Amino acid sequence: MIRLALFDIDGTLIRTGGAGMAAFTLTGEQAFGVRNGTSHMKFAGRTDTSLVREFLVSHNLETSEANFTRFFEHYLSILGNTLAAYQGAPCPGVTPFLDELLALPQPPRIGLLTGNIRRGAEIKLRHYGLWERFEMGAYGDDHEDRNQIAHVALRRGRELLGSDLQPEELLVVGDTPHDVECGRAVGARVLAVATGGATHEALTETQPDCLVHDLTQAVAAEVCG
Repeated sequence: MIRLALFDIDGTLIRTGGAGMAAFTLTGEQAFGVRNGTSHMKFAGRTDTSLVREFLVSHNLETSEANFTRFFEHYLSILGNTLAAYQGAPCPGVTPFLDELLALPQPPRIGLLTGNIRRGAEIKLRHYGLWERFEMGAYGDDHEDRNQIAHVALRRGRELLGSDLQPEELLVVGDTPHDVECGRAVGARVLAVATGGATHEALTETQPDCLVHDLTQAVAAEVCG
């Protein structure tokens, strides 16, 4: 039985219409003077910290704590505006599926497992009215490596639910092979959704426990049983 369900954000819970990538690009331009500095970068399934590191390295900028701080402070200051300027929305079936999970006889707790830094995750999810649905999380500022973020999530899940929480009682929900991999890194069950960074065919190759085109097809009792 699943006791804790952990959700990725971009492509799983929401589609921002490109607002997140735009905020990264504008930060590179406004804070570092690099135009179109993210055009070569692939964002799907990545952590914010690894993306900033790639940006800095690719433009011969020092990967110093000061530059990471500078980047993220500027990014967070403009993210709300870029979200408002782009056409985004929750992914299909997200709210009904969350409601269905919480309506189970023994409902799991609901959390986040994301490469977004925590404040960025909050800004995005608040914009779409979803932030308050999640009571814990592990984020891109907890670790640069997504698989290590999964270990942070397991530790925090045990702090929330008790040390007896077992990896197989975790459900990781995500839209890329990276999400499947990070779930496997802690022995969790994985529900993959083809609403974001990977095709249904590409996700099939990763052999998740369950694969749906979107969350309208997911049945909470079957996923969590």
